[in-house]
Amino acid sequence: MAQNKCESGKEGNGIVVVTGMSGAGISSALKVLEDQGYEVFDNFPLSLIPELCAQTREQNDSGEPVKRGLAIGVDTRTRGFNPEDVLNSVKDIGAKLVFISCDDSVLYKRFTETRRRHPLAEMRTVSYGIEKERQILALLKGNADITIDTSDKSIHDLRHMLEKSLALKSDESLTISLMSFGFRHGVPREADIVMDVRFLRNPHWDISLRDKTGQDEGVGAYIREDKDFTAFFDRFKSLIDLLVPRYAQEGKSYLTIAVGCLGGQHRSVFTVETLREWMEEKGLEVFAEHRDMPK
Repeated sequence: MAQNKCESGKEGNGIVVVTGMSGAGISSALKVLEDQGYEVFDNFPLSLIPELCAQTREQNDSGEPVKRGLAIGVDTRTRGFNPEDVLNSVKDIGAKLVFISCDDSVLYKRFTETRRRHPLAEMRTVSYGIEKERQILALLKGNADITIDTSDKSIHDLRHMLEKSLALKSDESLTISLMSFGFRHGVPREADIVMDVRFLRNPHWDISLRDKTGQDEGVGAYIREDKDFTAFFDRFKSLIDLLVPRYAQEGKSYLTIAVGCLGGQHRSVFTVETLREWMEEKGLEVFAEHRDMPK
């Protein structure tokens, strides 16, 4: 066997070969690794893996190599699949072997509910295919560096287990967008959280403020004079403090908080600007957009 190993991927990650039972979540595991910056190849022919490692080196503007993690999905559908050859390939390229497993009863339910044909069932039952595959994969499971059972796990649980097992940097930060809007123009489709501030004092009824926006100091002062603004805003901040970490833990990448008033010019704009300032003081990176504010 060739002795030259592929260089490790980005620091702390390296090369990972993901295998396991059909229907257990191999594809989901590869998607998690892809989100972590790995270059992912699924069902890649075993004989071509050494060449793949040699060709996946990138260069930066200075011509220096850029190291990336490499994740290769291998299962019983892979061309030339053989457990012994998989183990040899793993050793040759210096990879970690991750085995995704699952209880037979759960696999059976997944295949029957989705009406997918098990790759090894041939003309027999799903149970036959599961048992046959488990026997074939016994060698790989016994030699795996990491074994993950997804029987009672969600995709978020799988992500956390991979991050912990592979010592990945867990990036639970959200891309947070704040948006003001006017209800008369409709609620933004991309909104995850919608706050209605039409109960606040409306600067529209002050002739001197009507043509201004929530970004103007006079409009902000007018709205702050509302006897319930401070109490409302304190509770809104508490709600965001509670929800943002929970959304991050669930693996959400984008969060849009939409604040609406009637026309999207005064109250919603001021609330979004005030919210943005507070969140930036907390060290959060946020983007603010005023959808319906006059240009």
